[in-house]
Amino acid sequence: MEEDTAEKSNPNEEAGHLRIAMLAYRGKPHVGGQGVYVREMSKALAELGHTVEVFGGPPYPDLDPKVPLHEFPSLEIYNDYFPGRMPGIWEIKDMPDFVELCSYLTGNFSEPLSFSLRAFRALKDREGEFDLVIDNGSLAYGNLLIQRKLNLPILGVIHHPITVDRKLELDNARTVVERFGKRRWYAFTRMQTRVCKRIKRIVTVSESSREDISKDHKVNIDRIHVVPIGIDTDFFAPQDHIERIPGRIVSTASADVPLKGQRYLLEALAEVRKKYPHVHLELVGKQREGSTTAETLAQLGLSDIVNFNQGISYRELVDLLASASVAVVPSLYEGFSIPAIEALSCGAPLIATTGGALPEVAGPHLETSLAVPPGDSSALAKQIEYAFEHPEVCRRVGEAGRQRVIEKWSWRESAITTAKHCHELLAMDKAL
Repeated sequence: MEEDTAEKSNPNEEAGHLRIAMLAYRGKPHVGGQGVYVREMSKALAELGHTVEVFGGPPYPDLDPKVPLHEFPSLEIYNDYFPGRMPGIWEIKDMPDFVELCSYLTGNFSEPLSFSLRAFRALKDREGEFDLVIDNGSLAYGNLLIQRKLNLPILGVIHHPITVDRKLELDNARTVVERFGKRRWYAFTRMQTRVCKRIKRIVTVSESSREDISKDHKVNIDRIHVVPIGIDTDFFAPQDHIERIPGRIVSTASADVPLKGQRYLLEALAEVRKKYPHVHLELVGKQREGSTTAETLAQLGLSDIVNFNQGISYRELVDLLASASVAVVPSLYEGFSIPAIEALSCGAPLIATTGGALPEVAGPHLETSLAVPPGDSSALAKQIEYAFEHPEVCRRVGEAGRQRVIEKWSWRESAITTAKHCHELLAMDKAL
């Protein structure tokens, strides 16, 4: 399969200065990998000498000071404190607000479409100031307006197709009513398919995602290109002054959805506890009342050995990973997995499933990671016990995992390759 790579090069040798508008309908790092991507890619492109401005919706991206952010206030229906709130009629001030409300009232996830309309309006007011748009995952109808009416080519960035989330959510729906609600919520994926077919170039983060995007969104695979993302290996690094705590498992719960496989990790934890009473889990994320994770915790009686680490800094995350006996990524599917490369880069022995692109990221079993099939709590429990019983194997796997990250992933090289695709997209547009 195709993978785009770029040789090491001087940024000053890159042909052509680019003026880039980057769209991020949701961008704060706590939302997950998309927020990290917006911050690090915009910074790396700016350091290559390109002009990058980010247009973002709430929760807003946390950007490098050299990258300006233009905030698009929304109705914030799906905010962290009152998700699913009903906006007051006095809050509807323009057409994007009206679209956001109407979409919400029909049960659809309304943010991507309303954000794209706000982006079209903002870019229309600045016509001629940008060469192209990098859209981070919204894939909404406003993008087609930008492309057609403003003559701005769009490079679509898809981390993985949300159609995968939709399938897993439907498979895990507990009632007919819940299943109907999930179908309505994910109705926006049909819009994403239509938009994908009409933008000229798409980049994604792994071969697994490339194949799934082509299949699910019915896009010719030749229009989809792999640009692996990166990590700061100097910051995410082993901490020699911190000792690994026996029995400590660290995992990231960026979203409490079936895709992330947290239920299987908790079931495995209950099994491991029988043999290793000192086992405990540090979850990076927020506990949500009434969620699947909360229900599973209560059912299995694990609340005393599971600790949620909400809103911690990256420095605290590095220290937490440095203290782990093992890090676990239990996802049923990942288009890439920033938590996996963060753990690898910190030298933490990583147990990861083989869902989606995780084998591409984590590497071979017993070489750079410990691999388990997705959705198999018994296999995961056995692998955790194996890790506890073989600390020397874990030490070697952790060291090899860090070396894998150093050799394969840097944000600078990701930005160079992304800029190459931007130039090729512009050349295609001029040739038409």
